[in-house]
Amino acid sequence: MPPTAAAAEAIRARATALGFAAVGITTATLPAEHDAYLRRFCAEGRHGDMQWLARRIEERREPRALWTGARSVVCLGLAYTPPLAAEAKPGRGVIAAYAQARDYHDVLKGKLKHLAQFIVSRFGGEVKVFVDTAPVLEKPLAAQAGLGWVGKHTNLVSQRHGNWLLLGEVFTTLDLPPDAPHPDRCGRCERCRAACPTDALAEPYRLEPRRCLAYLTIEHQGPIPADLRPAMGNRIFGCDDCLAACPWNRFARESGEMALAARPALAAADLAEFAGLDAAGFAARFVATPVRRLGLARFLRNVMIAIGNSGDPALAPAAAAHLADADPVLAEAAAWAVAQLDGGT
Repeated sequence: MPPTAAAAEAIRARATALGFAAVGITTATLPAEHDAYLRRFCAEGRHGDMQWLARRIEERREPRALWTGARSVVCLGLAYTPPLAAEAKPGRGVIAAYAQARDYHDVLKGKLKHLAQFIVSRFGGEVKVFVDTAPVLEKPLAAQAGLGWVGKHTNLVSQRHGNWLLLGEVFTTLDLPPDAPHPDRCGRCERCRAACPTDALAEPYRLEPRRCLAYLTIEHQGPIPADLRPAMGNRIFGCDDCLAACPWNRFARESGEMALAARPALAAADLAEFAGLDAAGFAARFVATPVRRLGLARFLRNVMIAIGNSGDPALAPAAAAHLADADPVLAEAAAWAVAQLDGGT
């Protein structure tokens, strides 16, 4: 018997029981405008060091380009706890809220697999699960499935959860009845754009990643551009500023997913301690978190910039310890930090 609205409701109910805060169903197609935008984005070089975007650009065009058998996509959102206000205290660094907990890829994928097994056992067909490491245009798909809309900061916004949803997908060969897409409710609000420390959102709905602190602290391989370092402040992994500014966050609630609860040692990031980490210490401190994928050298590069911005001369020795580091990017960041604390430019 072909899938029906009742089947779709059963899938939603199972997804909710698994802890997903949002679920929607859409077809395994996307309007050509999304493909055109991505191609233009890469042609303009805006992907920077994110070469993975360009490498598999054909597969990102729409779900059926990645898997020809796909007919429907079940889009899921897992809520995570909104960040606390970033503390500008000397000696403290700020890690983006999603990265203060267990790596969401692992948490999401486990739940997606359970849902996929449920779909096959109840309704047949074939399934594949994806999180954001796969070539999937997940935000347009989630908007098309009714989870929210892509806001002026280019992230998904939910009426019920604000900006605090982690996305995943179950592709299926079943033809499931699709949900209606969500209309854009940004209106004339510009808070996300105004909140960006580096003017990476100079135009609405258009991000310049090469100015974005999330990109620079996570994806960028080389030195942080000198003119953007002061705006980085004490951020050492990611940036929540544009997300946190959204007024729809007033409806968000703390996540009930314990695996995504912030670890106290990461929420209170001590710059001096972090600057002293070696490879083993870094791996142990950030085990099973998104931060570990950054690698020690880039993490320390970020810590050096935060130390330089701290205004606290007591942190100068922690930076000076890396002046002769074998990694030239880290050594340069350490020299910059020492110069800043010594009153240099």
